Amino acid sequence: MAAYDRFADAEVVLEVEDLVKHFPLTQGIVFKRRIGEVKAVDGVSFELRKGETLGIVGESGCGKSTLAKLLMRLEEPTSGKAVFKAQNIFELRGKGLRAMRRNIQIVFQDPYASLNPRMTVGDIIGEPFDIHPEVAPRGDRRKRVQDLLDVVGLNPEHINRYPHQFSGGQRQRIGIARGLALKPEIIICDEPVSALDVSVQAQVINLLESLQNDFGLSYIFIAHDLSVVRHIADRVGVMYLGKIVEMGTDEQIYEHPTHPYTQALLSAVPVPDPAVRGQRQQIILAGDPPSPANPPSGCRFRTRCWKATDLCAQEEPALVVRPGTDHKSACHYAETREDVVVHH
Repeated sequence: MAAYDRFADAEVVLEVEDLVKHFPLTQGIVFKRRIGEVKAVDGVSFELRKGETLGIVGESGCGKSTLAKLLMRLEEPTSGKAVFKAQNIFELRGKGLRAMRRNIQIVFQDPYASLNPRMTVGDIIGEPFDIHPEVAPRGDRRKRVQDLLDVVGLNPEHINRYPHQFSGGQRQRIGIARGLALKPEIIICDEPVSALDVSVQAQVINLLESLQNDFGLSYIFIAHDLSVVRHIADRVGVMYLGKIVEMGTDEQIYEHPTHPYTQALLSAVPVPDPAVRGQRQQIILAGDPPSPANPPSGCRFRTRCWKATDLCAQEEPALVVRPGTDHKSACHYAETREDVVVHH
């Protein structure tokens, strides 16, 4: 039975279509010669709906953070488009680009590096108002900043403190407050809890969920920790070497994975219960991930896949719903495998 997608009929707020980012590889110091390219993001498509959290998971180097930078226009794409409010964000310039950035904000991975140590918390959170003065009149800004501090669970009286006077979890709350300042519709969370202790991770995740309910936010939540993504995401996209290889609801991905790479990832999730651990089969992948500068032909996972055949080398599988499955998978031989999942 297909898992229920409670956002299936919700408004689409962001539509990404065949997004590509290739970084050139050059040789030489003075006369640089292009010798190839790194295919960091290579044909990614998805929809983000109002009020939902789309999780993007995958191992380091699969292109998750590059995808985040593209959607923030911190990087320019090689090709593809992302449509927000009927406009391709990669065609926007000047005022149009500034208006888009007001509505799409980001929370960075490292709360130690993403805050200016020479600025007070009040100045950090209030800086977006300097770029978008129409959001908050100058006389109201201090009150707005204090309200934002209160919303994220920090003491409004600490407005004149500096980042080094806060813990890691508190600094990430400051980053979240800065992201909320302009009342965006979408927040991209680029591994926002990976640098935090486990107990603090839970607090920040609960805060993000509470803010989503209060402000009607849509999240793109990027992470490599599958258990964190399961807790917060409504739908999940699994990335491998620049491509999304499986996409479905959290239940479909975690309870009925169909792509061999997703199955391998889930089989590696630590399980504290020895009884449950003994019922699972761990999948050990052969070899290392291929270089994104020279990906394999056909299916990019085939060099590490136990199902690979000649077809996998000759024909790249499309991300579609396969026979006998209920969600999209980029595998010619996709099938549900439940001996690798962690049931909750």
